[in-house]
Amino acid sequence: MKTRLNINKLHVAIVGTVGLPACYGGFESLVDNLVDKCHHEILYTVFSSSKAYPKKIKTYKGANICYVPLNANGAQSILYDIVSLLRVLILRPDITLILGVSGCIFLPIFRLLYRGEIITNIDGLEWKREKWRGWTRLFLKFSERCAVRFSNIVIADNKAITQYVAKEYNIDALTIAYGGDHALKEHNLDSSNCNDNRPYFLSICRIEPENNIDMILEGFSMSPDHHLKFIGTWSRSEYGRNLKRAFSGCRNIEMIEPIYDINVLYQIRTQSIGYVHGHSARGTNPSLVEAMHFGKVIFAYDCNFNRFTTENNCCYFSTAKDLANNIANPHVDSRVIGEKMKTIAMRRYTWNVVRGQYESAYLQLCEKYPLWATIMDSISYCEPSS
Repeated sequence: MKTRLNINKLHVAIVGTVGLPACYGGFESLVDNLVDKCHHEILYTVFSSSKAYPKKIKTYKGANICYVPLNANGAQSILYDIVSLLRVLILRPDITLILGVSGCIFLPIFRLLYRGEIITNIDGLEWKREKWRGWTRLFLKFSERCAVRFSNIVIADNKAITQYVAKEYNIDALTIAYGGDHALKEHNLDSSNCNDNRPYFLSICRIEPENNIDMILEGFSMSPDHHLKFIGTWSRSEYGRNLKRAFSGCRNIEMIEPIYDINVLYQIRTQSIGYVHGHSARGTNPSLVEAMHFGKVIFAYDCNFNRFTTENNCCYFSTAKDLANNIANPHVDSRVIGEKMKTIAMRRYTWNVVRGQYESAYLQLCEKYPLWATIMDSISYCEPSS
């Protein structure tokens, strides 16, 4: 435990993401923002996939980058995490932060060899997703059990998952979500990027059944006076292609392939009149958190995850007819709901808040070690929810 890269800093290794700089999913954005402006007494080492980064760098925003010659996603993801954990044994950091549970099947062995502390973010109950069946679902469930059993601290990104962990494993997890204020950063605006003068609602997500894509499209097909811009991965699956064909005749629905230009995306979000969120699984969704920062009215699928994220303050739907009625309801006060979403987002979903919550989790472990507590005593405490 005492062998560190820098004896004057608390060394935290991060396992389970594609890597840095962030150009992939929610976990990568989380790590990018953890290392950015982190406390000066914390040293991060982030394990990254050499397959995803042809150009190698030694450090990024003060964090050390350690490359693993495997793909972080797909069939190699489990091995990728396990190899990363094996390298952690060589580095011997004070704390290992594991993001996701796919490699946690290795934790029973890792725990025997590693003398540091383990924090695991179990993500969004991956094993419950509709796309997993049979042995894959059993494996992910067992990995989740290992993560909870062998971690010093378990993090969930949504209160509903925290409640699940308490009921299923009798463990008090910390609730730490994601920041979304990066979506508001100043961008170079160009009016030609969005020349549609019609008021429109917006939805952005992966085109997967669990995101209730068909329900959203059907709802807007029942309300032809309301325009929808739906940005997603339409061409990447048969499911998406079939939906695009089925609703191509709806003139008020615009199905757009993914947009990666942050300037265009910012402008489309800014000019929308509301956001439609269909996710039904996986806890707190980063796209919903980002949308809340724009202060627009939000129509969210009615599930515990979304209700906890929005504190029961937006409009909810559970059927296509619900959605159609909601968007056409003249009594919905879009301005008031939008202001509530913005207020909640600024209070709970900024990266400064999230970074402080993770660093406070480290501080909880530091209480066991007087040396760590001395090093970390200047961290401003921002208590995660338990």
